[in-house]
Amino acid sequence: MDRGSNVRRQQMSNSSSIRHFLLLALVDTWQLQLLHFCLLLGISLAAILDNGLIISAAACSHHLHTPMFFFLLNLALSDLGSICTTVPKAMHNSLWDTRDISYSGCAAQVFFFIFFMSAEFFLLTIMCYDRYVSICKPLHYGTLLGSRACAHMAAAAWASAFLYALLHTANIFSLPLCHGNALDEFFCEVPQMLKLSCSQSTFRKIWISLLGVCLSFGCFVFVVFSYVQIFRAVLRIPSEQGRHKAFSTCLPHLAVVSLFVSTSFFAYLKPPSISVPSLDLALSVLYSVVPPALNPLIYSLRNQELKARYSSQDFISRRAPRPTENHRNCA
Repeated sequence: MDRGSNVRRQQMSNSSSIRHFLLLALVDTWQLQLLHFCLLLGISLAAILDNGLIISAAACSHHLHTPMFFFLLNLALSDLGSICTTVPKAMHNSLWDTRDISYSGCAAQVFFFIFFMSAEFFLLTIMCYDRYVSICKPLHYGTLLGSRACAHMAAAAWASAFLYALLHTANIFSLPLCHGNALDEFFCEVPQMLKLSCSQSTFRKIWISLLGVCLSFGCFVFVVFSYVQIFRAVLRIPSEQGRHKAFSTCLPHLAVVSLFVSTSFFAYLKPPSISVPSLDLALSVLYSVVPPALNPLIYSLRNQELKARYSSQDFISRRAPRPTENHRNCA
């Protein structure tokens, strides 16, 4: 009993003595650090500009006041939040040649990153439901996706993401740390934080991981089931032009979901035996930096197509009733 108490006291002492963490140093020379800073600055500015344009268009353009663009506006907000959580600190470290991040700063980074990324996943799931209703049940579109339903679904996505991030962050930072304070990432990533925790906390680490996997897997199954129904409905359309237009409304969303899910799942669920620092870094960039910058570009093609459709009475407007006042007001 005395030995176990001493071990626990030592673990708590190791954890409480940590006042800061050391992030991964991506490059060694000043020239490469400056190049890294400029690259991150360009990506972040592009993401801010593109997402800002989508937010402005969805909020100010009257003919874009539809459920899909209301959720796209929320998705752009989550993209802005996620990239502003991780990239500025990495830019600061590159410019000033430092690796430090405070304990509270790391906790805040973990919380906000989980919050925005979870909100993005939930919003992508809701947007999949929007596509399902618009193609498979067009006559019920105004009823199932009215302004109140849109607001409730968006609020549920943000509230669920907040609660999950709060629970996840509290559990992670209550674990005793026994393996130093060096993180092999450019931001405070959850798998890297779990690597620093003591081996005696294995059960809690598994519980934390399983909670995230269950939520993500549930959303993923819903997305897959919805797209199976969507593709079955689209393939029954006799007109080739109609099938093309229906697919064009779904493929951007499907591309965004595939990129986000595949990279994040592999980053969090890959076995430790293939955990290589360069691979971990590439995966973290793919799911934390690339989607916020690429999502607006992917959806901008769809935006142009929708503007043309609203003026030409396309496939969706012929199959579905005209937007009612309920879902004109969603945005």
